[in-house]
Amino acid sequence: MTPDELALAFEQHRPRLRAVAYRMLGNPDDADDALQEAWLRLNRTGDEGIDNLAAWLTTVTGRICLDMLRSRSTRREDPLPTGRPDDTAPEILDDESPDPVREAELADVVGVAMQVVLESLDPAERLAFVLHDLFAVPYEQIAPVLGRSVAAARQLASRGRRRVQSGPGAQGAAGEDTGDDVGPRAATPGKTDRQVVEAFLLASRTGDLAGLLALLAPDVVLRADQAAVASAAEAADRGAPLLAREVRGAAAVAEAFRGRAGGAVPALIDGSVGFAYAPGGTPRGLFAVVVHDGQIAAVDMMAEPAAIADTHVLLLG
Repeated sequence: MTPDELALAFEQHRPRLRAVAYRMLGNPDDADDALQEAWLRLNRTGDEGIDNLAAWLTTVTGRICLDMLRSRSTRREDPLPTGRPDDTAPEILDDESPDPVREAELADVVGVAMQVVLESLDPAERLAFVLHDLFAVPYEQIAPVLGRSVAAARQLASRGRRRVQSGPGAQGAAGEDTGDDVGPRAATPGKTDRQVVEAFLLASRTGDLAGLLALLAPDVVLRADQAAVASAAEAADRGAPLLAREVRGAAAVAEAFRGRAGGAVPALIDGSVGFAYAPGGTPRGLFAVVVHDGQIAAVDMMAEPAAIADTHVLLLG
């Protein structure tokens, strides 16, 4: 690439790189510093030998952030901003994302509450958890950033996840680290699908972030039809979350529901347990849920009137 083409390519990746850096560092100014260093390294090396620029930039940005976090070991982090920083929305790190601009508009999806919890993690745990659970980066890509094996990266993310599920004051040393992806507060397989859905709705209404994380599988996916995306955008000024057609990772999905679902009730949707928004008993939004081993693995959100009319719905609440 020419220097101008390289600069343009970097700018195209900037929103999601800044999202990664902000979640890692917790401060927009530090995130900008990390991106500046990432650009300088790209400018020095050029793109020769780089097969996947997005993955290369993610790796470099992750390493820069890891070094910055480790340099903070003798001092506290800067206070968190209370407003919404620009371009800090988590995105799925996928070169084929249908609308990266739309993904970048999901401003501050994970929220300040999550950032406070992230401060309790050590640098390696924080990087592994942030990249995997918030940005759906595979462990195979995280391991080189950490300079560790894939198994070690999985264990670090698992340890970070347990601390997040337990709250900001938790210590990750309780018990042996088995590397499992399910924390101590996770739902047990003994719960029925309806009990899992009811617990999820309760955690959502009460804003229980740890409870939501415990009920969601680490790689959970939330899919929304176009009507649901448009409806959420129209109601954003009333507190509705901005949605993408697909959101991945327990942390991002949890924040999409945290403090919401006040009007939702459990329902049978084409014979399977899920939940519905049905003011006056008329379904306006359907949420088909897949439960696996006591945790929610997928949520399909439907708001298209024609699709709802073609779906058999039995309200249980």
